[in-house]
Order: sequence, then structure tokens, then C-alpha cells
Amino acid sequence: MKLPIWRFALYALVILTGVAIALPTFLPRNLTQSWPISPVALGLDLRGGASLTLRADEAAIRAGLVSDFAVALTEAEPALITAAPEDGDRLRIAIPDGMSPDVAMSVASGVIPEVGGGLVQHAQPAFTLAADEDGITATLRSAAVALVRADAVARSIEVIRNRIDEAGVAEPSIQSLGKDRILVQMPGVSDPRGLRALLGATAELTFHKVVPAGTEGAMHLPEIGSTEIWVSARPALDGERLADASAAFDPESGAPVVQFRFDTEGARLFGELTQELVGQRFAIVLDGQVISAPVIQEPILGGSGVISGAFTVDETSTLAALLRAGALPVPLEIIEERTVGADLGADAIAMGLWTGLAGFALIAAMMIALYGTWGAVAIGALLINVALTISALVLLGATLTLPGIAGLILGMGLAVDANVLINERIREETRAGKRAASAVQSGFDRAYRAILDSNLTTLIATALLFWLGSGPVRGFALTMGLGIAISLFTAVAVVRAAMDIHLRRQRPKTFEIKPLFQFLASARVPSYRFMRARFAGLAVSLALSLASVGLFVSPGLNYGVDFRGGVLIEARSEAPADLGAMRTGMEALNLGEVSLQDSDGGRSVLIRVEEQPGGEAAQTAAAEAVKSVLAEVSPGTDIDRVEIVGPRVSAELAVAGLIAVAAASLAMLGYIWARFDWPYAVGAIATLVLDVTKTVGFLALTGLDFGLTAIAALLTLIGYSVNDKVVVYDRMRENADRHPDMQLRELIDLSINQTLARSLYTSGTALLAMLPMAIWGGAAVQSFAIPMVFGIVVAASSSIFIAAPILLFLGDWRRRNRPVEQATVKRPVAP
Repeated sequence: MKLPIWRFALYALVILTGVAIALPTFLPRNLTQSWPISPVALGLDLRGGASLTLRADEAAIRAGLVSDFAVALTEAEPALITAAPEDGDRLRIAIPDGMSPDVAMSVASGVIPEVGGGLVQHAQPAFTLAADEDGITATLRSAAVALVRADAVARSIEVIRNRIDEAGVAEPSIQSLGKDRILVQMPGVSDPRGLRALLGATAELTFHKVVPAGTEGAMHLPEIGSTEIWVSARPALDGERLADASAAFDPESGAPVVQFRFDTEGARLFGELTQELVGQRFAIVLDGQVISAPVIQEPILGGSGVISGAFTVDETSTLAALLRAGALPVPLEIIEERTVGADLGADAIAMGLWTGLAGFALIAAMMIALYGTWGAVAIGALLINVALTISALVLLGATLTLPGIAGLILGMGLAVDANVLINERIREETRAGKRAASAVQSGFDRAYRAILDSNLTTLIATALLFWLGSGPVRGFALTMGLGIAISLFTAVAVVRAAMDIHLRRQRPKTFEIKPLFQFLASARVPSYRFMRARFAGLAVSLALSLASVGLFVSPGLNYGVDFRGGVLIEARSEAPADLGAMRTGMEALNLGEVSLQDSDGGRSVLIRVEEQPGGEAAQTAAAEAVKSVLAEVSPGTDIDRVEIVGPRVSAELAVAGLIAVAAASLAMLGYIWARFDWPYAVGAIATLVLDVTKTVGFLALTGLDFGLTAIAALLTLIGYSVNDKVVVYDRMRENADRHPDMQLRELIDLSINQTLARSLYTSGTALLAMLPMAIWGGAAVQSFAIPMVFGIVVAASSSIFIAAPILLFLGDWRRRNRPVEQATVKRPVAP
């Protein structure tokens, strides 16, 4: 069936639009400044910068709601006695003598804090009340906490944006992650210490009356330079009325101070307050610490004042910026920090470019050698695929990361698989005696089902990786997923259009797909008896998998900072590093296990520090201590990369990784079962387990870092392993319909022989795509690329020597038991 002309025009429009959108990415920036479309955005690992992940303190949200309710109860009815809660979510209200429970319940109901509300949502009470013999229990509602948390995260993003603008960081990226996290990416920032202080501080400024110790309704707070000071619990004025703040110097002492100015209403309140407190102390409190407690000598009526204390110049600048940006609605904790130097980012771009070009060249050479002119057409379609993938990233506003480049390169190898299936199927139809147009039509029709099934299995694994992954790993999943999805257009529609044009113009009698070299042409299907080696194949596979389990137990996986927590620092110097001096200096820090690994002739050093007790802040302190040792022992050392992962994040990543692998395996089981039959599904999953265990054993044997990129490799291999088996399964199903009386062993051997060439070729294209990255990719991607190369080889062999024998055993068992099953099942009675 010939394609209509309008479809050619539509294909051309899509391709030209995609190329126009992608073109600025591949051209020098000075040539694309006036281009209406911007190039694809580069991640921090490619252009350098710092990334911080902050977490909203939910415990503080809960405590704040409970505290607000307790204060409201006291103000509404002082006689009501609120007891300390048993946990953070409940408040006990004791009913005094002379007050009925109904009255107490009515009072409490009237002052319950409400949360949420707006144009489309009504406000909701934060607590539920339940009366008993001893009083009233107020229980915090989980839905109320969720509403407050969502609002706090949204408002925190705006405050963070203001603070970063104050710091002068260009083009920051600030976005929410999940329900309680905020990701802040700052390009060009090589040392985020100042920004860490700027973002981590709540900056809640309040003004309190100073009262005698032990006064009812008062609290004691730490004061700079002394032990404690008692202040009124409820602030007399807060920082929301501030209009401006700036760093300055005291004209008399020359000490750094912070000047502040209130708005009109704040100036009025501040004037009345200072007029009331003449001759008394007045406390200025920042984030629960008294930073200044001067004696009011005279009323301050102008609405401005000065905060003095033991400040440095940098501290006054930071404090002024914090006050101008406003207070965070909830404390934020920095739980993850990653920094990449600009030089390392440039090296990563160059590495990605050259390994990508090398992989593309190897794929092109293989396709042209196998299919000649039509191999070159497939490579042209692959170029279109890359351009459309980049244009999709631009339109989606996505960021291209180093793992994203790896996904793009692997996607090239998987995308061209469809052309291998199509070309081999057309060759087969031609050998069967079909004329040109019929062979092309039949070849596409028969190949498309296998293409769709194999790509969908990979897309399932990719979708799970995107859903459960984070950061750059999601970038990998998105890039590879787009490439595979777009290949259904480029490898099928574009190539089909090119073949249709050839048929229209040349009108050949037979459609010949000739290899570049004649010795690659083969007119017959091999007749290997693969099932004779089924016991040997299974025995070798089981032995390797058991050995892999042993390697997993001992020496075990080399868990990276993603899963263990702690600190990873990559440093580079012009001269070879003195590892002995570095090790001596770091041993004095008492940070526990510290490993140093050099490369590039000793000029590059990778330092790993185990997780420190004390939470996320302890990891940051350890990183700063290691940097200080490097600066002392090896002056002039550049820090290329810093990764700080707290225990909370590492635990979550480990759980998410296990869930992702298990979910991907179950998804494959369900898909194969639905598309084929349960013996196929069981055979695929059993083989998949053996493939994954061998890859895990390989990781343990080689000592490669097992982190997020290794999980990405395992998930990709899960999809690829099933992808490779679907092609053989599809032919088995087809042959079963053609030869219903053929013995299962013969049918499996026939199907494997018929698909042997395409199975080897498709595995070869994926292998060639990843091989340059595995060799030259460097430490940043080697834990992905090297296991992928190993896994591709394992998956290709397991399709023949493991999956097929398991299917044979299950099929024979079902055939032997089928008469028994039929005898026990009652046939329905015809009406």
C-alpha cells in the first residue's frame, strides 16, 4: 500500500520543525544569539555549579500548630489548663472546676486554628476534639499538616528566590521535589558555603520585651555573649513589617552593624513600643537566638534602628540580605549538596561529544556494512531521531545532564534496532518469493509487532526509572525514553517513506537489501540445534548466578555516597598529589573511614568520607574539614566535584532503588503474560533474575561504585533483557500458528535460527553505542556504561541458552498435563 502524498508532507514538516528547534544546540552560541529558540538547557554537571536539596521540617510545622492552638486557648479562656502533649500531634485540655464540658468544648472549638482556604477551597480546622472523663483531647489532622506543608513549601520557594537574587546568582533554578523538598540549582557557583548559610537560615526576626526570670508566660533564650535571657513568649513585633535592611558601620565604634527600617504601620508600632519601654531592655531575636538586647534610652519614632553585636562584615551582609528577603515560613534543612566545577563540566561535555560521535560512527559502520544503501538510510533516520529528541527536550524545558547524554547514546543503539528488524524481515519476505511492494508491506507489518513489544518493555523500565529516580537519573530516563518513543516515528515512518519513494521511482520487481560486502550476504537460515545444549546452558548460568550471589555477600557491593551517605570530593592539581600527606592530615580529623583514590598520574584524587553521626549538618562539616586539609597539604588544588548526602536521603534512595527494580520486574512479568502467555512470562522473568544477579556479581567483582547510575543500569538492563527476548518470542508465536503440529523443541530451534541474525545485530548496535563511553567515559558514568556493556552480552546469550530452555521445560510440562486438565474441566452445555 503506497503512502499518500499528504503523509510525506506531514513527515517533512515534523522533521524540518524539529531540526530548526534543535539546531541552536549544535551551533556556537555567538551564531544563535538572535535565534528565536534557545538551545537545550545544560545541567550543572555539564556547565558547573552547585545544587542544594532542602527539606521542610514537618516536626516544626506540627509543633507550630500545636503551640498556636495552646496560645489561642490560653487567650480565650485563661482558666482552661493545657497539658503537655503525649506526642507531637495531640494536646490535652483539662477542664477546671466550675466549667461544664460543653462550655469547654465550645470555647476550644471556637479557637481551633484553620488552615487552607482560598478561592476554590474552604478553610479546614487543624484539630479534631474528643471529650472524655478527664478533659478534652485535641488531635492534629494529617490533612491539615499536608495543607500547611504545601503552603509553606510554595512560600519558601519565593523567599529562597528573593535571597538568591540578593546574592546575585544568575539563572538559578528553584523547584519543589515531592511533598516537602525544594531543589535549588545555581550555575557558576563553585563554593556554596555563603549560599548555604543564606538558604538554611529561617531568618525569623522578632522583637520581645525582656522580663525577669521565671515570669509567667515568658521563655528564656540564648544570648550572644551570655548564658540566657528571659523574654515574653509572644513577640511584641515581628519582621514582616520591615521595609529595608542594609549592612553598615557604627559611626562611633566602626563596628559592623545592620540598619533596618519599618514600613508605615511598623514604624508606628515600633514607636509606641519603644516609648513604652524607655529605660528597659528590649530583645531582638533571630531564629530563636537573642542577637541584641539594648536598653531603650529614648523613644525611636522614625521607624528605623540598628542591630549591633559581635558581627563580622560578611555576617552583617548576610543578615541584611536575609532580612530583606523575608523569613522562611518553616525551617529548612539542607539534606543533600552537590557541586561541580566549570572545568569538570567542560570535560564532561567534551567526553559526551566524542564518545557519542564514536558510538554513532560504530553504529553507522555496522549498519552500512550489513545493509548498504538502506543501512545509510537507517543512519539518516537515526540523525533525525537525535535532532527530534533534542527538540523535544527544548520544548519540554528539560535539562540535558551527563547521564542524559548517556541515555541519548544508548537510545541511538536501541533506536536503530527497529531498522535491523525491518531490514531482516524484508530480506526474509523477499527470499520467500514476494515482489518488491508486497515484501516491503509484509516486512513492515510483521516487524512492527515485535518493534512495538520490544520498545514498550524498555519504555516501562524507563518510566519506572523516571518515576522513582531523582536528579540526573531522571534526566537519563527522560532522554532515553524520548529517543525510543521517537524511534517509532523515525525508524518506521521515515524509513518507510524512503522505501516508498524508491518503489515509486524505480519500480523494482524485487526489493533487494544488499550488504556492503558480499561475504555478509546469506541466503539461508542456519539450522543449529540450540536445545541440545539446554542443560549445559542452564548449568553454566546457574553456576555464574550462584557465584554472583556469593560475591554480593563477600566482598559485597562498593556502595557509593548515594546509598551510604557521607561525602565524596574530587580534587585536581597540576602536580601529582602527595597521598601520604593527605591521608595523614585527614586521619587527624577523626572522620572514620576515609579512602583516597588517585588517577591521571596522581593529578586527580577521589576522596570518600563515611557517613558522619549527627545528621546532615555533620556531613557538611566533614566536607569543609577535608577541603581545609587539601588547601593546607596541596595548595592550588581545585575542587572539581563535591557530593554531600545525608543519612535521610541515602536511606530513601536505597529503598527507592529496590522498589524500582522489583516494580520493573513485576511490570515485565505482567506485560509478557498479557501479550504472550504465562510460560513466556515465567521464562522471561526467570532469565531476567539470572541476568540481573550476574550483573550485580560483576559490579561486586569489579568494585565499581554502586549508586544511582548503577541502579539506572540495572533498570535499563531489565528492559533491554526482556526487549531481546520479545523478538524471539514473537517469532515463536508466529511459527506456532504456522506449524501447529511441530514439536516444541523443533519450533524453538527454528525460531531462534530465524531470528539469530537480527538478535546478534540488535545486540551489536546497543553494544557499539555504549562501548566508547565504557572505555573513555570516565568515573562519572563508568558505573553505568561498563555494567551495560556486560549486561548486553549476558542478555544476548541468555535469550538463547536460558529463556528458550525454560520455555521448553514449561511447555513440555503443560502439554503433558493438558489431558488431565481437560478431563477435570466440565464443558459448558450448549443451549
